Amino acid sequence: MSATTAPGPRLLDAASLLCEVADELVVRSARDTHDAWAERIYGVKRRVTGSSPSLAERAHRGIAGAVYAGLGAGLRAASTGLDKAAAAGLGPHLEDGPRGRFVSSAVNGLIGDRLLRERPQLAIAMGVRSGGRDVPLETETLAAAFPDATGRLVVFVHGLCENESYWERGRAEIGTTYGDALAERGWTPVFLRANTGLSLRENGVALTCLMEQLVAAWPTDVARIALVGHSLGGLVIRAAGAVSSTVEEPWSAKVSDVITLGTPHLGAPIAWGIGHGSRGLGMVPETAAFGRILDWRSVGVHDLVAGLAEDVPPLPHARYRLVAATLSESERHPVGNVVGDLLVRPRSAYGRDRRGRTLFPGADVLHVGRSHHFDLLNHPEVHRAMEGWLAD
Repeated sequence: MSATTAPGPRLLDAASLLCEVADELVVRSARDTHDAWAERIYGVKRRVTGSSPSLAERAHRGIAGAVYAGLGAGLRAASTGLDKAAAAGLGPHLEDGPRGRFVSSAVNGLIGDRLLRERPQLAIAMGVRSGGRDVPLETETLAAAFPDATGRLVVFVHGLCENESYWERGRAEIGTTYGDALAERGWTPVFLRANTGLSLRENGVALTCLMEQLVAAWPTDVARIALVGHSLGGLVIRAAGAVSSTVEEPWSAKVSDVITLGTPHLGAPIAWGIGHGSRGLGMVPETAAFGRILDWRSVGVHDLVAGLAEDVPPLPHARYRLVAATLSESERHPVGNVVGDLLVRPRSAYGRDRRGRTLFPGADVLHVGRSHHFDLLNHPEVHRAMEGWLAD
């Protein structure tokens, strides 16, 4: 039996999706914007002259409509043809190489909820990963994928539009990764991949189910679990903790540490800005199409607007370690306080609101200066902190 499962979607599936997106977002947006501006210009002329639509206006609209209709029909026909070719098994698998896996994870983060409904073959299912492939949660296959398995698991959950390979970032410069460093100290690193376009609740349930199966099938008895989440991954971990607390999952009782790296516990300004931008653009016909483009974002992106508040409490027996980064040396610097790590502000990463209330009483916090959001995926200061946090 193979220790890993073969990749599913094919490159032609992605090409078909590209044709669909080009039709829905590019062609239709261009058509609607064109029509809105034409109506604005010709409408002014009609109001000034009191005349009905002229021959030039009707010809303009007819020609433009025919051009856009032809482009759309061509793209839809191409999409259908590519779907049939992919279903027949033609072309390479999308995830045979790192570039394909990058595209798959990025697209799932942006429209993963839509993919699950309309193109399930492209939707990522949460799973344990090794060598760029899913590892079936069976004792035999887990033992083959993790030959040095120990009873202490450190599970890594990536952020929005990322995949498990992001935890390799900076290996050449730093000489190691969090997983490798902790493996030298008796931990077994387990990397997950998820469809980050799904809601936090859905991914929380998926993570709970996965962890229950993983612990049950692990080649040796599991004594301790540490969960590490980057960005959105930290919110997924919290959502899973809420689910497991409700149903009293045995795996959650083994969680001793939760480490979040740049997690927007109280929301991310960029997600808030996208939401308000789409509503603002939608108020004017000439820009409404661009608002719809922003509205294509997944529910996973929507969930970043507010994060997870106090209705999702921390696991009572786990120790929480919260890491924030800022572009400035000091987190109190105006730039660091306002911009944070470019995506998340320190206050949100620490789970502290403006009134000083905290989601994580007694948590350890670490600030990393002169760093951006993705530096937290492999940073020397975080390495040192993790060694101390997970030493006992």
